[in-house]
Amino acid sequence: MKTVLAADQPVGSTRTLLREADGGLVRRTVLPGGLRVVTERIPGVRSVSFGVWVGVGSRDESPRQQGCSHYLEHLLFKGTVRRSALEISSAIDALGGEMNAFTAKEYTCFYARVLDEDLPVAVDVICDVVSSALVLPADVESERGVILEEIAMNEDDPADSVHDAFAQAVFGDTPLGRPILGSTQSIRGLSRTTINGYYRRNYTLDNLVVSVVGNVDHATVVKMVKRGLGPLLADADPSVRPAAARPMTASTKAKPGVHLSNRRTEQANLVLGVPGLSRTDDRRYALAVLNAALGGGMSSRLFQEVREKRGLAYSVYSYAAAYNGAGLFGVYAGCAPAKVDQVLDLCQTELARVAEHGITNEELTRGKGQLRGSFVLGMEDTSSRMVRVGKGELVHGEILSLDESLRRFAAVTLDEVREVAAAVLGAPRTLAVIGPFKQGRDFSSAVA
Repeated sequence: MKTVLAADQPVGSTRTLLREADGGLVRRTVLPGGLRVVTERIPGVRSVSFGVWVGVGSRDESPRQQGCSHYLEHLLFKGTVRRSALEISSAIDALGGEMNAFTAKEYTCFYARVLDEDLPVAVDVICDVVSSALVLPADVESERGVILEEIAMNEDDPADSVHDAFAQAVFGDTPLGRPILGSTQSIRGLSRTTINGYYRRNYTLDNLVVSVVGNVDHATVVKMVKRGLGPLLADADPSVRPAAARPMTASTKAKPGVHLSNRRTEQANLVLGVPGLSRTDDRRYALAVLNAALGGGMSSRLFQEVREKRGLAYSVYSYAAAYNGAGLFGVYAGCAPAKVDQVLDLCQTELARVAEHGITNEELTRGKGQLRGSFVLGMEDTSSRMVRVGKGELVHGEILSLDESLRRFAAVTLDEVREVAAAVLGAPRTLAVIGPFKQGRDFSSAVA
C-alpha cells in the first residue's frame, strides 16, 4: 500500500495507511491546525497505549535554551488549568495504568498505557498535560533542583555519561553534541520566561502527532482527542498543514581524536567510534546487520573476543544512533583500568578488520535472524507499536508494515554490508574515555 503523506491529505479526512498481516489496521486523520491522529487497531488485546508526540527535542535548542525540552517533560506534569500535579498522577494510578514521558534529540513523547475501557481518562489527562500546562514560576524553581539531581546522577554513572562525552566529541558544541538533560550551568540559568516561551512556540497542533494502539475504534479515538485538545483546536486554522520534517545537517565540529575525562572510578568506560548514517540513509538496514554481527549479541565478534575468550570486560557492545542528516556508530566497553589497552586494541582490530573485509556469510545469516526475531518480539505489546506508529509518522514520514520492515532486513546482501562497513568504519575514529587516567595518558594508538 502506497504511503499517503500527511501534508497531502485533506484536513478532516481519514486514510487507511496499513493493513497488517496479523490483523492490525493503521489509520490517520488530519485535523485543523495540522494535528495528526494515527491509530493501530489490534483485535484481542486489552491494553491501549496512548501517546502524544511533539516534534521538538534538545536538537532544537539554542545555547541559551539548552535543557528546555527535557525541563518541559517534567514541568507539564506539575499542573494544568484543570488539574494539580497530584490529580494528574492520581487519575492514572487509580486505573492501575502507567504514565510517563521521554525526551530525545529530535522529539518528546508523553504517554499512558491503560485498559481499553479506561482510554477516555488517559486521553483526557495526557491531552490536558500537553495543551494546558501552567508552567508556574514556583514549579520551575522546585523542578530545577530535581533536574540538577538527575544531571548529577547521570554524571555519577560513567557507563551512561561516556555516551554523552562521545557525542560531544564527534559533534562538538552543536545541538546534537550537547546532552539532552542540559548542563548544570544551563539549567541554573533557565528562566520561567524562556521555558514558557519555548513551550508556547513549539507545542503547536502542526507539531503534534497522537498515536494510539490497541483494540480501539479510530473514529472514537478522534472524538476523544478533539475533546482533549479542545482549547487548541478551538482556534485552529484549517489551512495549516502538518509540519514538515525540518531540514537539518550536522557537521563534525571536533577533530577525531581522544577525549579523556579523569575520574576516580573503579572501571574505565570508553566509546570508540565514528560518525554514522542518517535515519533516511538507504544503507541503514545494512548497517543494522553489520552492528548485530560486530557487537549486537553474545555471539558477536566483540563479545566473543573481549569477554568470552579473554574475560576482559563484563559489558561490551556496538550501537548505531541515527538522526536527521547525521548519525553515530560506537563501540562501548567497561573494564578494569589496567586492561584498557588490551580492550582498545581488540576493539580497534575488529573495527579495522570489518572495515576492510566485511563480515562472513554465517555472520550475515545470524545478524539477519537476530534482527528479525528482536524486531517481531518487540512488536508484541501495544507500547512498542505505539512508539513505532508515532515515530514513523512524526520522524520518518512513513509507517512501514511489519512485513516490509522484515523484507528490507532480509534483502541485505554481503556486498552491501561490506560497502557500508568500509564507508562508515573506515572513517577517522574518535575515542571518549572516563576513568582514573591522568591527562596526557597516551591513547593515540586507538584512533590511529
